[in-house]
Amino acid sequence: MFSDISHARQQSLLRQRNAFAITSACLGVALVVATTLAATRDSEVVLLPTLTKRMTVSTAGIQADYLELVTRDTALMLLNRSPEALDYWMEEVLRLADPAHFGQLKAELVRIVEEQRGSDVTQAFVIKSMTVDPKALTSEVSGTLKTFVGAQVIASDERRFRFSWTYRGLRLALSGFAQLPPADKNKEAK
Repeated sequence: MFSDISHARQQSLLRQRNAFAITSACLGVALVVATTLAATRDSEVVLLPTLTKRMTVSTAGIQADYLELVTRDTALMLLNRSPEALDYWMEEVLRLADPAHFGQLKAELVRIVEEQRGSDVTQAFVIKSMTVDPKALTSEVSGTLKTFVGAQVIASDERRFRFSWTYRGLRLALSGFAQLPPADKNKEAK
């Protein structure tokens, strides 16, 4: 009688061991397949033709090179405008806006659009220098701002602009911009 109970218990343990072995083998095969798929899967990197090197974005902060490229593109878009493309210009600038500062930026842009609409005044900006501060999320751009009426240049001035940014998650957004007073040439010479 004890032998019958012992034999039944051994058979039960044998079935459990076999089920465990089959489950382990299936999980091992699934792991090998998943590893192979992950290793051979194409990785995707967003390439912009204006980037000279590979850049990454992380939640830890932004790289100075990335802030410089974004500032360059934003400055050129914001400071080069003509009356024919004002609506497009404003939409594109507002796409970069931080939601918390959207209303303030839109009010400034609407004021510029109202001043320039219906005129022949076109503006072109040539960047000469740029400084960025990724920790403070600010950047400054200096250059020549030329104003045209028709094809004639009516003004060509050295100007400086400051851009303020916010960084939430992985999104860098424009929170403000302002024209700065000209740099004092006497202080720079010392």
